[in-house]
Amino acid sequence: MEARAITRFARVSPRKMRLVVDQVRGRPVEEALTILKFVPKGCAGIVAKTLRSAVTNAENTQNVDVDLLYVKLAEVGQGGMWKRMMPRAQGRANRIRKRLSHLTVVVDERA
Repeated sequence: MEARAITRFARVSPRKMRLVVDQVRGRPVEEALTILKFVPKGCAGIVAKTLRSAVTNAENTQNVDVDLLYVKLAEVGQGGMWKRMMPRAQGRANRIRKRLSHLTVVVDERA
């Protein structure tokens, strides 16, 4: 039985978060958490927190062995956007788009 956890509106661009998520997809949970501990990216903590939440959801809702869990699905989607303006020369302005992302992590038991 699979369990999921979702983090919405994380203040990291989806492109940066996908670099981290690609490293843990399909791996056992313990190995994935160890990898996330040593990844030198800021969003690794967000991904690890979501993964731990999915594992806890699996423990609490189904009778599963935590040692047999693996990351079945980990995907990052485009969230909203914060729009800001940056003043430029001669009275002009450039738009700054601060991107947000949605992270979904699904863990399942290995057969």
